[in-house]
Amino acid sequence: MSGTFVGMPAFPEAAREAVADATLRGNLRHATHTIRAKRAAAVAEVSDWAQLREAGRLIKDHTLRRLDHYLVQLEEAVTAAGGTVHWAADADEANRIVTRLVKETGESEVVKVKSMATQEIGLNEALEAEGIRAYETDLAELIVQLGKDRPSHILVPAIHRNRGEIRDVFRAEMGAWGRPAPEGLTDRPAELAEAARLHLREKFLRAKVGISGANFMVAETGTLVVVESEGNGRMCLTLPETLISVVGIEKIVPTWRDLEVFLQTLPRSSTAERMNPYTSMWTGTGDGDAGEGDGPRTFHLVLLDNGRTDTLADEVGRQALRCIRCSACLNVCPVYERAGGHAYGSVYPGPIGAILSPQLRGTASEIDASLPYASSLCGACYDVCPVAIDIPEVLVHLRERVVEGGPVTRAGNRVVLKPAKGHGAERAAMRAARWAFSRPGALRAGQRLASRTRGLHPRTLPGPGRAWSAARDLPTVPAEPFRDWWQRTNGGSAEERTAK
Repeated sequence: MSGTFVGMPAFPEAAREAVADATLRGNLRHATHTIRAKRAAAVAEVSDWAQLREAGRLIKDHTLRRLDHYLVQLEEAVTAAGGTVHWAADADEANRIVTRLVKETGESEVVKVKSMATQEIGLNEALEAEGIRAYETDLAELIVQLGKDRPSHILVPAIHRNRGEIRDVFRAEMGAWGRPAPEGLTDRPAELAEAARLHLREKFLRAKVGISGANFMVAETGTLVVVESEGNGRMCLTLPETLISVVGIEKIVPTWRDLEVFLQTLPRSSTAERMNPYTSMWTGTGDGDAGEGDGPRTFHLVLLDNGRTDTLADEVGRQALRCIRCSACLNVCPVYERAGGHAYGSVYPGPIGAILSPQLRGTASEIDASLPYASSLCGACYDVCPVAIDIPEVLVHLRERVVEGGPVTRAGNRVVLKPAKGHGAERAAMRAARWAFSRPGALRAGQRLASRTRGLHPRTLPGPGRAWSAARDLPTVPAEPFRDWWQRTNGGSAEERTAK
């Protein structure tokens, strides 16, 4: 399944292993606390942040309601500007399109701008299977690629690595990628960045094909936008003769005026900058003959669905498609801070991944069925989201869907659910609770019995409940039920006092 880390267990098991890694937890704690503190300071500078956040939400919701109209408008504008638009229903189709386009150029290597969409579909692996080498040029993505690792953060894919680990990766792997391994390399950030620059420069200069995603697409002009902090994206977008951009259909905005909102909120929420150091925009192909001017001579836009249309059909879950990939929700999430990104089994980790991945891929797999439970529902993710995605609401909604069995197949527009059996003890407990709460007399008798036998109650649960109570004590039963206390101290039952 594209977008899934092959062989990954469900979240509880993966998280248990991650939490036991003290180095990983230390790396994550330091990085997330630093990023979120800087973000908070950057956001506090903007007096109308709440209004910008609401504007972003409204723009995204309006666009999603009229997505068919704006996608057609975008296609017409891109075509008029000299580009070619391709439509990909799923990951396999997108990979076939990109692979074919690269082969038609006669090239066997490409340079890539950091792109979540291409990670989602497993494009690098698909290209490699066809004899095409893809070079990641974002520093963090390069670290992940050289280390034969997996990304663990939306904004900082190598957040789980410290400087010493990065130095070791560069020493061990750069020599196998066409350049001598750097001698005497230390873990100083300036030295690491210089090693990466030297490693990548020759690849930029000789590459004929570039592959990118896009942060935004402007429907009215067919313009694509990439924001970044290093300049590698600018090199990939301007030097190659052919540019192929793979972009999810939800990344569209209607107008340049709408784009203005997100160019204020995205950098502050992601890198805590007032604006991104590099904001690259291109419309169709470059001017002039080959070798003259900036920009590609040939431009292809691959519009990716891959589960987005199905997500759009869910009135509650569709708000996940507002996401602008800022990663603010990851940096405040107590679960992500302790478990890390790999535990989510997806290129989309953290709170947004817990609601986006199960919708794009369905909840039939064990990994995706576990993700909606990878949260304490504290709500911190909603508070920092620059487009006001109510992630806790969607998490609860998806938990309901998992209990129902989740969407396994689709017949036309109809979702077919697999009946869920659930755990026998849980079903029995729910039936008993329903019976007791519908009979006030029995409930009062049960409460009095529990109070009178409180000295005999265990501090932990037996059987299947042992896992829950192993990390917490059971609530202490009061000496008397509330109703009895009320009647004793107020001269009559609560019902009688209410009636008076």
